Amino acid sequence: MKSATKVMVATLGTLAGLAGIEHGVGEVLQGNVTPAGLSIVAWPGVEPFQVLSGEPAMTVVPSLLVTGILAILVSLVYILWATALAERKHSAPVMILLSIVMLLTGAGFGSALLGLIVGITATRINAPLAWWRARPADLRRLLARSWPLLYVACLASWLLLLPGSVILACIFGVDVVSYAVVVFILAAFGFMAMAYLAGFARDSLRLAAADSEAGAGRAAQSSSDRNGCDNRNGCDNRNGCIGEAGNTAIN
Repeated sequence: MKSATKVMVATLGTLAGLAGIEHGVGEVLQGNVTPAGLSIVAWPGVEPFQVLSGEPAMTVVPSLLVTGILAILVSLVYILWATALAERKHSAPVMILLSIVMLLTGAGFGSALLGLIVGITATRINAPLAWWRARPADLRRLLARSWPLLYVACLASWLLLLPGSVILACIFGVDVVSYAVVVFILAAFGFMAMAYLAGFARDSLRLAAADSEAGAGRAAQSSSDRNGCDNRNGCDNRNGCIGEAGNTAIN
């Protein structure tokens, strides 16, 4: 059984990184322009993106071109970390730091927030989950069974938000889809929270099963060692008896 937390970190981390790259592309296309302040918009004047207020962001870099390039590069590094390096010892702090850098280099507020949440939950990938393992097993099994459905709903909600809302705006218009965006945001964060909770419950069962198998293996090894010791002792005793009998016969 794979770690549900690891799967979610990889998936949602990839979505956060892709959203950051999308912001970066919009900023690069604006050229080497000096922003008016810290607050910028990645896609100004592009009608479908107005459903997301033009994708607002912030930057401390005095050039939209450089901001966009940095947003793309940092977001790519974040994706790499979330998908390939999340299980390493200090990966979670690195991901949290990268999400802050994403925020400051134009990768977008939503991207950075999602990246921060994913980085925080990455601390649970190799955690013992003692609190969860102390909860009733029936409750954990119920949550674990619901995780696949909640995970799919979480992923679908985020994809509906981006790029779904932009695509729908192209079809139905910004005014119509603007009302649905609020629902998409609430669904994305709501299903994400539920999927993470169910994932923790699933992982606690996985860890408990692994501990049980390890304990059974140690018990079997210990039993085998005792049997081997008993057999050796029996052989020694028999050899001693044979030796005594031989001495008696010689005498």
